[in-house]
Amino acid sequence: MRPPRWHRDEIILALDLYRTIEPKEMDNKNPKVIELSEFLNRLPIHIERMENQKFRNPNGVGLKLSNFKAIDPEFEGKGMSRYSKRDKEVFFEFEGKNGELKSIANQIKKTISNKKINQKLYQIPDEDDDKVHSVKEGKVIYKLHKLRERDNKINQKKKALYFEQNGKLDCEVCEFDFYETYGDLGKGFIEAHHRVPLSEIDGETTTKLKDLALVCPNCHKMLHKAIDTLSINQLKKRIKRK
Repeated sequence: MRPPRWHRDEIILALDLYRTIEPKEMDNKNPKVIELSEFLNRLPIHIERMENQKFRNPNGVGLKLSNFKAIDPEFEGKGMSRYSKRDKEVFFEFEGKNGELKSIANQIKKTISNKKINQKLYQIPDEDDDKVHSVKEGKVIYKLHKLRERDNKINQKKKALYFEQNGKLDCEVCEFDFYETYGDLGKGFIEAHHRVPLSEIDGETTTKLKDLALVCPNCHKMLHKAIDTLSINQLKKRIKRK
């Protein structure tokens, strides 16, 4: 059985290492390669992965680094040419952006280093891979974002505060009020959206009331559809223009 294909998060971590060490150091005995292998095995991504020593082992990491050699126009050697389309896309997406690449890689590592948080991320259902692939920070941070939104304790506090201040629970984007439309059936119904940009979230971040916005499911889906670029105010302006 072949190992599952590499996700964006994994490629980002591998590319960060590729940009950090010399080509001659990219072998399965390098401590940094071994360390990356261990990180990859802790990512809450491949829920159904094979539980054996071959999964993202140091040898597999070394092969991925060799794939980058084949893609890299500045590398004078040959490298392993059987790289994926995604490998090439991520490589050139971060070309000349080593600082941004390092920041995202560190964000992912910091998140999965928190064992308690990492275990909870396994419980967040996977979404369509193509959708998550478009998220710059990758699947791990996107799952962390959704985990913050599902914290029922702080969600209830947010609803209580919002109701106290406004006398109702309407969508902060389109102003739809479920109670007003559906009566008792819609009483207290509203979803919480974590408004903090993905680039600022990590496993040690604590969600505050100000970090949440109350929105209807439709507006929530639109916010997630362009999660890297669309804010509450921007979506509100779009609706007003229509």
